[in-house]
Formats: sequence, structure tokens, C-alpha cells
Amino acid sequence: MKTLDKKIELILEKESIRQRNSAVFIASENYASVSVRNYSNSIFTNKYAEGYPGKRYYAGCENADEVENLAISRGKKLFSSKHINVQPHSGSQANMAAYVSLLKPGDKILSLSLDHGGHLSHGHNVNFSGKIYEIHNYYLNRESELLDYDQINDIAEKVKPKLIICGYSAYSRIIDFNKFKSISQKVDSLLMADIAHIAGLVVSGKHPSPVGIADIITSTTHKTLRGPRGGLAIIREDLSSKYDRGVFPAIQGGPLMNTILAKAAAFEEALSDNFIEYSQQIIDNAKVLANLFLDRGLRLVSGGTDNHLMLIDTRSIGINGDEAENKLNEVGIVVNKNAIPFDPMPPKITSGIRIGTPAITSRQISNDDLLKIGDVIVDCLSTSSKNTSVFSKEVQKIMNKLPLP
Repeated sequence: MKTLDKKIELILEKESIRQRNSAVFIASENYASVSVRNYSNSIFTNKYAEGYPGKRYYAGCENADEVENLAISRGKKLFSSKHINVQPHSGSQANMAAYVSLLKPGDKILSLSLDHGGHLSHGHNVNFSGKIYEIHNYYLNRESELLDYDQINDIAEKVKPKLIICGYSAYSRIIDFNKFKSISQKVDSLLMADIAHIAGLVVSGKHPSPVGIADIITSTTHKTLRGPRGGLAIIREDLSSKYDRGVFPAIQGGPLMNTILAKAAAFEEALSDNFIEYSQQIIDNAKVLANLFLDRGLRLVSGGTDNHLMLIDTRSIGINGDEAENKLNEVGIVVNKNAIPFDPMPPKITSGIRIGTPAITSRQISNDDLLKIGDVIVDCLSTSSKNTSVFSKEVQKIMNKLPLP
């Protein structure tokens, strides 16, 4: 008879309560469907399958091959691509495989600075990418807080990077992949688009796609794609064999077949009309919140949003990002502190918070309730009172009636 681990069961119950009761606005979080979660927990967690379909280093992989081929087929259809690798364990490892397979140590990479909305794995000095390669950064325009393509072009012509990276973790506007391609062609550079944050918007046609433009496209499979925690990569056909070797055997051993099974399920969900509607609702909800924040006097980086997220400059209400994160968490609203462009504060403090709508949209929140929570965010951040119980009650009242996927 199966015996439950009481300590683990207690932790799971507490996390279940936290997720059910919290209004989650972390831009990189979402709720996977029951099917995706079940497939993540499947018996394929028992199977080792080093290699690729038809070319494994273990016997007994005929069903694993079928799973991976299914994920590949659905992924190619979803992204309208000719080659996709579904083995990366994460977005960062998808990026690492690109570097290892296509670059040499010391090669130059041009990417957006982390404190302007880039990502650790795009060359920050505390990350492997910043230790192995020569990193050069571009920055947002100080006045508009938008990508400055002329500046990027000038830096690229001066630096002559081997790889240019676009795609970000905290940029709220549309990315012009064609402009990046033009810049990369001028300097004979490879172009990599990291669409981890916007993949769900891309496949549903709500953000321009880099497929057929960028040489390498990397992504996570969660966030706006609403799948399991994992990664993927779409690669130009003539580079695909190199990239595949960059994943295995270069940086990974056996793939997580249970996760690849869940990726296949998530890709099928994302091919539905319901997912297109969901993606549009993510953007609509983000714009509703952005307009509310602006109307109530908050300053948003770049003045608004075109996608699933926005950055609030918390200096506009007299507090720092760390204080804002903690105040909201106390009333059941979960966000993350985040650097803003030209931020004078250290990264553990910051001058901003990042707000995202994928998770709250998955909870099927109504427009009226979203506006109520938006007002709670502003009121909670603006008050100097430590008695915030009225805000907690309002949040709980709303979240208690919203279904969990």
C-alpha cells in the first residue's frame, strides 16, 4: 500500500492554497493545464533516452521516439518552422546550446543590457555567457525607453559581433525582427531571437514572428505558451545539425521524456482557437491595467505596453521596487521587483516592478475584477499605513471565485 510523505504533502497543500489565493502578476509565470501537469508526471520519467529519435544510445526507446516525434511534429506546425529541437531543459540551456554550437570562446555577442530588459543568459558577467564570450551591450533610448535601432546598428558596425541577440525579459513593446535582420546582415552576424516571454503571443499571431528571419530562435515552453517548464529551439535548416549536437552531447545528457510528452500536449493546446482568444485577452488585460495605472498617476516605462507585461517606475509613488514587491505580496498580489532603464538602484532593490497578465488571464478574471485589483495595487503602494487588511480582503474576495486551470 502506498504511504504518503506527510512532510511533502503538507508543503504541496500550502503551495496549492498560495496559488489558489494569490493574484499572480509575475510575467514569467502561468498555470499549466491539468493535462500538461499529468503528462509531466507520467511514467516517461522512468525512461532514459540519450540521443535523438532513431539514434538512441539505449534500448527500449520506441515509445520515447514516438513521443519526441509527436512533439517535434506539433512544434513545427505551431511555429510554422522546418526544424525544431524540443530537448532543451530550459530557455537558458536552449541559449547555451546555441552559443556552444555556433560560437567559439571569446567570440563577440551583442545583446540588450540586463538592466534595460535583457536576460542573464544573454551575456551578464555573473552568467556562463558573460564569462566565456566577449559581451557588448546596446541600450534603450533614454527619452523614449524604446529600442534604438540606429544605435544598435552603429554599435554592431563598430563591434562586428559574431552573434546579435534580440528578445527580452522585460520589454513591453513590439520587436522589429526585420530591422534586426538587416543589421545582422550588414555586419555578417548570426541573429538569435529569444522569444521566451512572447512565444505564446507569436504563435497566436499577436506579435510578429521571427521564424524565417532569425537564424536561431529559442524559447521556454511555459510563460505565455502555458506549457511545462522547459525549452525549445527553432534553427535554420543548414545550422540544425550543429545545433542538435550542441544540445546533445555537448551540454545535456538524456532528455526529460516526461516533459517532452507534456510539451507535445501544450503545443496541441496552443494550436486551438481558444488559445488565440486567450492570447488576445492577455494583451487586452495588460492594456486595461496600463491605462488604469497611467490614469492614476503612475509612470510606466515607455509609457505603456503592446504585449503581456509592463514596468512600473515605483519612484513615481516614492518607494523602491523591493518595497513595492513586499507590500503587494502581503496582500496577496504577487509581482517581482525589476530594474528599469538607467536604474540608479542596485539589482536587489531596483526602482521598479514588473507586472504581467498571463497567469491572471488563465484564471479567467473579468474586466471589472481586474480593474478592482488594479486599484488595490495603486492604493496599496500609495498608502503609508501598515493596516492593509482591507486590501487583502478585496483580493481574497476576487480570487476565491476564480477557477484554477
